[in-house]
Amino acid sequence: MAYGSEAQRRPECAVERTLDVIGAKWTTLILRELLGGTRRFGELKSALGGISPKTLADRLRTLEGQDIVVRTVYAEVPPRVEYHLTERGRSLGAIIEAMARWGAQDAALEPTDLAS
Repeated sequence: MAYGSEAQRRPECAVERTLDVIGAKWTTLILRELLGGTRRFGELKSALGGISPKTLADRLRTLEGQDIVVRTVYAEVPPRVEYHLTERGRSLGAIIEAMARWGAQDAALEPTDLAS
């Protein structure tokens, strides 16, 4: 039976709790961008080439509801909207950095190394 099977999933599982926040497609990449500082919607969309505006808006709304992201609307014409991480959101930085390190190390392996 696989680890992620229904029989083995527990609500108190810390890994599952983390994945509930960062596990959706695009979410980790949105967090990666916001770890670099405040971004506007268009900046995020450009940085994440391939994400649809609807998906980006949905992910940002979800992260806002989870107290990971703050959305600030400025009363200007045209309106300016910016997104930045909360303290809780910034605490995910260590996870994103660990993923980046692992990815870099994995990419450095030669294809023959993977077979062993």
